[in-house]
Amino acid sequence: MIYSVDVRIVALVNDTEVTDRVADAVRNVFPDAEPTHEDGRLVAETHTLDAFSDVLHEQEILDTARRVFLRNSTDEGFSFALKKQAAFEGTVNFAVGDPDELGDVDVEVRVREPDVESFIDYVAPETDEGRPVDPVREYGDRFDPENGAY
Repeated sequence: MIYSVDVRIVALVNDTEVTDRVADAVRNVFPDAEPTHEDGRLVAETHTLDAFSDVLHEQEILDTARRVFLRNSTDEGFSFALKKQAAFEGTVNFAVGDPDELGDVDVEVRVREPDVESFIDYVAPETDEGRPVDPVREYGDRFDPENGAY
């Protein structure tokens, strides 16, 4: 699928935290993003969610991700928050309700092409008994930053 998205990732860096560890948390779930430190927070941008989608497949949480994405969607895109500590371990754990004590990793996805729902289908396809129904992408199409290509 050809798509055009802008993903903005923001994570507050508390006084008690090591900035590099927060940056590692962001890179562990968004490996192609390069966080920069701005006013007590890390900000990163990327233009793909393929590696993130692979983590959703690996953890078998596509239905949960889909619900979160659709619940927080607009005509322009969708947003979600992740637990920072889980992200540091390379695990996706959606933050719902009150922010975590350490803060969350906030993610905003602006979708230019295709439409928002089609992109959500691409990242977190519908499932039947845990298996993607008619997936748009093959699991494992992860971006390899070492290789520089898909």
